[in-house]
Amino acid sequence: MSLIAKTPNPPYYAVIFTSHLSDDDEGYEDMAGKMIALASDQPGFIGIESAREGLGITVSYWSDLDSIKNWKANLEHAEAQRLGREKWYSSFKTRISRVERDYGV
Repeated sequence: MSLIAKTPNPPYYAVIFTSHLSDDDEGYEDMAGKMIALASDQPGFIGIESAREGLGITVSYWSDLDSIKNWKANLEHAEAQRLGREKWYSSFKTRISRVERDYGV
């Protein structure tokens, strides 16, 4: 996986997930890998970027809000969300934004 997601010309959407892991993160890395693979197969998925050094930040990119809504409702993803709330995260925040402009080299 590329470190920087290849995104189309805007507009598109970004789901920004920021988290702190709890002391009990057993199984987290395996599930995170499964969720990246599963998200990659969802309609409307564009790409993903992730970093964790104490604070974890994962940004997934989507073509439209319906695709994000469908991903949130995916049964396997819902189970991962439940485990995250109950076991893996001491805190987290999800933000959804529309990308109006991007640039880089």
